Amino acid sequence: MIAVYKKELRSYFTNAIAWVFMAFFLALAGLFFFSYNLAGGSLDFSVVYSGIEIFFVLLLIPVLTMKSMAEEKHQKTDQLLYTSPVSIGKIVAGKYMALVSLFAIVMLFISIYPIILQNLANASSADGAAYTVNYAVSYGSTLGFFLLGCAYIAIGVFISSLTESQVIAAVAIGVLNIFTIMMSGIANMLPSNKVFMLAFFIVLIAVLAFCLNLWIHNVWVSAFAGILAEITLVVLYIFFSSKFDGLLYKVLSAISFTDRYTNFTYGILDFSALFYYLSVCFLFLFLTVQRIKKLRYN
Repeated sequence: MIAVYKKELRSYFTNAIAWVFMAFFLALAGLFFFSYNLAGGSLDFSVVYSGIEIFFVLLLIPVLTMKSMAEEKHQKTDQLLYTSPVSIGKIVAGKYMALVSLFAIVMLFISIYPIILQNLANASSADGAAYTVNYAVSYGSTLGFFLLGCAYIAIGVFISSLTESQVIAAVAIGVLNIFTIMMSGIANMLPSNKVFMLAFFIVLIAVLAFCLNLWIHNVWVSAFAGILAEITLVVLYIFFSSKFDGLLYKVLSAISFTDRYTNFTYGILDFSALFYYLSVCFLFLFLTVQRIKKLRYN
């Protein structure tokens, strides 16, 4: 894994991706830092991350992760992965850790900003009053944003493993990422009555069963899983129908990336959110490994 990690990290710095990512990220952070904190006079550093979040999710993450696995397929070097003495899990972990390291380097630069803000606030104080930057909020937001980024990178690596086109991977990553931001708002626009919720989840299970069939190419297993899930859903509706009111909003709010991040912006170390982001990373890396193993056996 270490060899893969070093190779991938070196490759990002020998082409334009690392430099473009770092330049745009630091430029955006600097712009919002100047606008909100320096020119605007705000001592709340978390607003910087709120400002760059949409650009980070929609533009920077797709650019950073689109080539992670897709390039191997495009250059036909993926066969080397399948025959390598190193396990697929270690290869994926090495590639992922290289991306996380690149992201961490940028975050280390940005973590200096609250200290700069504190020094400038005291230096510019005309009345001698002491202005204090809330470091718990500043570095809590930094930690939360880093975890958020790690989860999005894991998703990007998985999407990249599904195609050999970097452009398609980038578009798909951007669309999925923007959905994670808008999921709570989308749920609010949909009807919340229990009958609609039942119909929605019946259709959703059918779609998931179809996707499972595309994944494993086994109609019987997919159909059995889908039918079993549909029966379970109907039984739950019969006995707990009142719980179905607004269920979609509750589910999407529970898995929302941005909602989980909110507590960090208040300086709260949310261990449930920490576990959630780590679980998302593990899940999508696991799916990436399974995807590659499936191609290997085919």
